[in-house]
Amino acid sequence: GFLQSYAVEVDVKDSSNATCLYAKWMMRFLITYETNSSGYKNTTLNLSPNVTHNGSVCGSDTQAALLAVQFGEGHSWSVNFTKNNETYQGDFITFTYNTSDTAVFPDAKRKGPITVVVKDTMRPVQLNNVFVCHNTDFLEAENVTQIFWNVTVQAFVQNGTISEKESRCRADTPTSPPTVPPTIANATTASTTTLSPAPTTAPKPVENPDTGNYSLKSGNKTCLLATVGLQLNVSQDKPLLININPKTTSADGACGNTTATLKLNDGNTTLIGF
Repeated sequence: GFLQSYAVEVDVKDSSNATCLYAKWMMRFLITYETNSSGYKNTTLNLSPNVTHNGSVCGSDTQAALLAVQFGEGHSWSVNFTKNNETYQGDFITFTYNTSDTAVFPDAKRKGPITVVVKDTMRPVQLNNVFVCHNTDFLEAENVTQIFWNVTVQAFVQNGTISEKESRCRADTPTSPPTVPPTIANATTASTTTLSPAPTTAPKPVENPDTGNYSLKSGNKTCLLATVGLQLNVSQDKPLLININPKTTSADGACGNTTATLKLNDGNTTLIGF
């Protein structure tokens, strides 16, 4: 289950007390660890309300910027940013979790800090632009799934002022609305005193979704197979039923020793993670 997670906001200052690195985001971690009694167990590590950012570095033309946070009982997370003449981007993410934290890792066989390093998938961002991504992103490595959402970050801030120019992630990029209209059966209408008879023809139901075959490979071996038809019932201003089209849906993700993640992207309009 997902427990409450807190937003993190870090404003790093340079020697003149001007902002040089800014970030605000939410994240949580799904971790599989070995126990003394029952093999492996899954746990969720959320951010605590008290987060420090010791060790964060502004960065320069010759030095990478570093965003580092510490939270809970000996847990920490950091990402470094590099830049060239026109862009900056995330380089490596380093996550350390402490299995001595018995509230999160009860009965852990291995005690102490464990560090996981993974390549950041953030694409290059123009300097003097702030990177924004509201959609959820996943990174998986070594029995740890890192989950991020509502991300706002700008490295190598110029003149101490956060830019008003945004560079949005692909998942946030506006796209044309789905072609499947709201179903009349699910639409809500205001009551009326009109005494006209109700229509006798039933609304046309949305067709069942086509079945798709999705797979992941680890090296040259297939590690995950899924045969499934998917339909989303979206609650918003007007209810929508959306069928996931296998012909335009790509599968991505990763297989670990004890966990696997399948992500389906339907033409950059819908991202579903299993």
